[in-house]
Amino acid sequence: MSVNFPAKCPGRYCGRTLIPIDNDSVTYSECGSCPRGDHRNGTSWLCERCDDTPELYDWLYLGFMAMLPLILHWFFIEWYSRRKSALLLHASALLECVVAAIVALLLSDPLGSFHVRSCRVKLLSDWYTMLYNPSPDYITTLHCTYEAVYPLYTIVFIYYAFCLLMMMLLRPCLVKRLSCSLRKAERLNSVYAALYFLPILSVLHAVAGGLLYYSFPYILLVFSVVTCAVYFALVKIVNLRTLLSNKRNVIVLLSHWVVHTYGILSITRLEHPAGDLPMLTLVPGPALFYLLTARFTDPDRIHEEQTGS
Repeated sequence: MSVNFPAKCPGRYCGRTLIPIDNDSVTYSECGSCPRGDHRNGTSWLCERCDDTPELYDWLYLGFMAMLPLILHWFFIEWYSRRKSALLLHASALLECVVAAIVALLLSDPLGSFHVRSCRVKLLSDWYTMLYNPSPDYITTLHCTYEAVYPLYTIVFIYYAFCLLMMMLLRPCLVKRLSCSLRKAERLNSVYAALYFLPILSVLHAVAGGLLYYSFPYILLVFSVVTCAVYFALVKIVNLRTLLSNKRNVIVLLSHWVVHTYGILSITRLEHPAGDLPMLTLVPGPALFYLLTARFTDPDRIHEEQTGS
């Protein structure tokens, strides 16, 4: 088999594919984008099949993107439906997201398997190959845009699409069955909210997917601390007794601790378990700090001290 050694392709992501001529020889295509599921070899400038498996950090990122619709579903359900029947709506949202995640994994390559074939993420620019189309002669642009982070980019869109589809199939039926126990304003408002936030999440992923990939652990940590403090302030939780007086407060606190734990695991990646796992003892820290210092910053108490003096 005779092969002519290819010339170097311009740009960071342009590559060549092998084209068979006959049984004994092959040639190379012009420089361009690699097929889906391939990436450019940095030394031979050939498009090669991606045979890596996602790392733990990749799975944590996909888990973060999968959690966003579920958290927003639960938030708007709780916002619009403050009754016991809302528990069924929460369960429905969880089922929708779980089914959507399973379908998205089964549709990834290899088809019908939970095993995912992927390209290894090396640089932030891998998420934005469309920004690196070269112009060798400053006149003609070579279009070398492809999914260099396969399938981390497209699988999220597939997941969001099936989240929307499953919601439209399951939620209206459940709401119709609960129509007697829900007010008219509570029935479909959470569904209408999802029709807004799912496209917004899709646009956010399309524009800032690479930035989220590298920053989501810190976003989770800040989010869990801030929202926990806001909730404590709104519900006026100032000590352990008021916290434990309501099961709802305990559930909200445990949910924030789960998010905080997820953020710590995403930062450490458990590369050194002996040193990383003890960091999980810091998870209750922000809540305990708030409870210990709330009485010193209570606006009512400060106002009483000022007026009393």
